[in-house]
Amino acid sequence: MTTAPQRNQFEQPIGRSIEGWQPCALPPHTAMTGSHCRVEPIDPAKHAKDLFEGNRIAAAGERFTYLATEAFEDIDSYRTWLESMRGPDPMLHAIIDLASGKAVGIAAFMRIDTTHGVIEIGNINYTPALSQTVAGTEAMYLMMKRAFDELNYRRYEWKCDDQNAPSRAAATRYGFVYEGTFRQHMVYKGRNRDTAWFSITDLEWPLVRAAFEAWLAPENFDANGKQVKSLQNLRKELATA
Repeated sequence: MTTAPQRNQFEQPIGRSIEGWQPCALPPHTAMTGSHCRVEPIDPAKHAKDLFEGNRIAAAGERFTYLATEAFEDIDSYRTWLESMRGPDPMLHAIIDLASGKAVGIAAFMRIDTTHGVIEIGNINYTPALSQTVAGTEAMYLMMKRAFDELNYRRYEWKCDDQNAPSRAAATRYGFVYEGTFRQHMVYKGRNRDTAWFSITDLEWPLVRAAFEAWLAPENFDANGKQVKSLQNLRKELATA
């Protein structure tokens, strides 16, 4: 059902009123803990070794193709880069696998606009140990939950190189809405980047959250650890319930 737009005293259509809006706070430097992973602010002294070794297991640098940096040749240069990403913006986080206790991926809150309640998730780099795991999905849920439920952000963004098909697919799976592609948005690594933009708004978040929680529930996995229902199907079911 489409709601008629509000109108001002000149009978011009205007956006909906936001009662009592207050700017958001920056994300705190505290951990977010789920059933499978813990997401905590990056600490190079604590996390660099696990992350560097985890990335070296993958093929030569292929996981860095669409990131701002190339694969790091040595741990010292990687540790220096991690130091530069400690916040307040970008605020990089390590994703810790609770079963092994190791850091197996990173993701950052970035381009944080506290005035308007907009925050982006980016610099995502999962090692092979985290890719296509329940913990990898749970990490994204925990970071969204912080942004929306703890900090009251209104808009949560995902941006990627338009050629990065896995990232586009991940955004869609997690519940982001594709908004369009910004052509010739930037130059990086000596090449053009058209940037695909996705977002989740606070109005969409309750359905997205409910689908994440239904997907993460133990009963959504069989004895072999295979999902019973996908995130996309759960969102569809919940939307029509």
